[in-house]
Amino acid sequence: QLQLVESGGALVRPGGLLNPSCGFPAVPLDFMPIAWFRRPPGREREGISCISASSGITNYADSVKGRFTISRDNANRTVYLQMNSLKPEDTAVYYCSTPRRYYCPGSRIEDYHYWGQGTQVTVSS
Repeated sequence: QLQLVESGGALVRPGGLLNPSCGFPAVPLDFMPIAWFRRPPGREREGISCISASSGITNYADSVKGRFTISRDNANRTVYLQMNSLKPEDTAVYYCSTPRRYYCPGSRIEDYHYWGQGTQVTVSS
């Protein structure tokens, strides 16, 4: 069973920053893309970013483009999501996931299979 572990969520003021991480301690995933999703309160889970195995390709949802940056450190089996200029609407549980294929397939939930437990990000004054 593949294990993904998110951490680094917190309560932060609007305009602040966070850098949550996604670890995959049990199995090396340097051959797999990794994506970040989030589930805002009362809403469906939505895809926000994905990074290819080599870090050569990244993509972002329009809602976070220019503010969030995804990166990975395969040697330490960790993917990061640098979140700047945070807004109250960024409040959500953030999850990382692996796609079923060896590329970033977009934001359809059914195209992903392994998920972490999530980390809470709350943006509030």
